[in-house]
Amino acid sequence: METTTQTSDPPPREQTKQATSPAAYLMVLLMGVYLGILFSKSEVAHWQRIHDMFLFREAHMYLIIVTAIVVAMVSMLIIKRFQITSIEGRPIRYSPKPYHTGVVIGGMLFGAGWAITGACPGPIYAQIGGGQWMALFTLVGALLGMFGYAALKPKLPH
Repeated sequence: METTTQTSDPPPREQTKQATSPAAYLMVLLMGVYLGILFSKSEVAHWQRIHDMFLFREAHMYLIIVTAIVVAMVSMLIIKRFQITSIEGRPIRYSPKPYHTGVVIGGMLFGAGWAITGACPGPIYAQIGGGQWMALFTLVGALLGMFGYAALKPKLPH
């Protein structure tokens, strides 16, 4: 006696969750290590550099920020031109978010936190990796801010 089982068609590709390969995780880890070294060597993760930037004492950080913007612009042009996809194989698209009051408030809070702690989210890890243990407080504050935003998001202006 032969039994058959019915199978339904597989879900469309968009609905299928693809597992990220260990090689992809390794590449992300290596990129993080590279950025940590870059942040340390360029002194982007040093509190005094950030402090001097906000007091307009030196142009070091402004030059790094402008360089990062140029690199991002060129990278986006290359991504568009060659239709490069993400690790998951999805197209990379840039869609600017609309301007609203929340952007101004969020930007002011971000800037104040950056000025006080000497770190935006990326260099926090470089500071911790470099033995600046006070950056753990910055990390906790960043995580609290992230979770607070997620909790308040439905009530915030968007």
